[in-house]
Amino acid sequence: MPRWQVITRVALTAVVGFGTLGATPATAASSSFQVTRFLGEQSLAHKLQYADTTVGGLSGFDRDPITGTWYFISDDRSRFNPARFYTGTLDINRRTGAFGGVQLTGVKTLQRPDGSPYPGVGLPDSADPEAIRFDRWSRRLLWADEGDRPNTAEPTVPVSQPAVRWIDRDGGHLRDLPLPTNLKNTDTERGPRRNGAFEGLTFTPTTIAAVVEGPRFEDGPRPTVGSGAPVRINVWGRNGRIRAQYAYPVDALPATPIPATGSGGGGVSEILAIDDNRFLALERFSIQGVGYKVKLYELDLRGATNILDRDGLANGDAYQPVSKRLVYDFGDLESPTQNLESLAFGPRLLSGECTLVVGSDDNFDARETTQFLAFAARGC
Repeated sequence: MPRWQVITRVALTAVVGFGTLGATPATAASSSFQVTRFLGEQSLAHKLQYADTTVGGLSGFDRDPITGTWYFISDDRSRFNPARFYTGTLDINRRTGAFGGVQLTGVKTLQRPDGSPYPGVGLPDSADPEAIRFDRWSRRLLWADEGDRPNTAEPTVPVSQPAVRWIDRDGGHLRDLPLPTNLKNTDTERGPRRNGAFEGLTFTPTTIAAVVEGPRFEDGPRPTVGSGAPVRINVWGRNGRIRAQYAYPVDALPATPIPATGSGGGGVSEILAIDDNRFLALERFSIQGVGYKVKLYELDLRGATNILDRDGLANGDAYQPVSKRLVYDFGDLESPTQNLESLAFGPRLLSGECTLVVGSDDNFDARETTQFLAFAARGC
């Protein structure tokens, strides 16, 4: 286990400008959210075998605050086993904050409306699970499916639509939330790019919000070293009706690939509500020859333009994106940054601090790690 640097201070610098957007983000609203201390790190073995499944690709998790059960969703697109989620526990001592371990307790297959599992990648109606949330009011689960679509590298892939879906705790399908027309996958250069649809999901006290990972074709190019990009946060009411969309300004690529002609990209990999207006957001970049770069931001919807009816954001028309404030740079830790994609609140400590747990998707790659990082925080 690596020895980690204890971080007791966080940057509070507001973002004051953004790439090619039609407007400059507003100054972030005053907030007391801050990471106060690092509690520990745990990991799972590579391709851990559990209940006749291969564990990996954990791209989202959440906690039932009553029972303490955690739900972990895998983005395995039925290459190893049918699309699924796991249950488990995280051992966080409420008195000391010590993070003692992770244990799996169950696995459930995600089901289509007819009760069958989702077909594999490259087949019609395949699923790409990316986020999961537990609803404390209904005690049901909500999960985000990124869907699929063809691109120049894989032109024969059929279109599968992104979705946000209610399920029961056994994985049984209940219903989908309505999908905004501008977030539907297509087989043309319209809508989300491949692997650029729903990636993050959260409940606020009164709404549901989901974020796409990257910019739609109509919203401009992906982030580069010289420029950031806008991605859309979609908000539904608890009644399931679409309320609004807001533009979140993703940073420019934080480092040049090695070699300079190499690949690099990224976007928002998860969001987590603090209240109805404020969220935490993970910005995650993968850069050839450099590795992963991940930062935690706080964003605020207040004052942002509702862009639900705007077909594109790259035409020069002005709009106000959400404000954002840097909370934590995971590059400050001593160990190399992993592919961080999960973000959830754990139990509240007796000190009054909440716990924030961040997790990584290992891509089923032996060079990467299924990692869990626990922090104490205030203002949550």
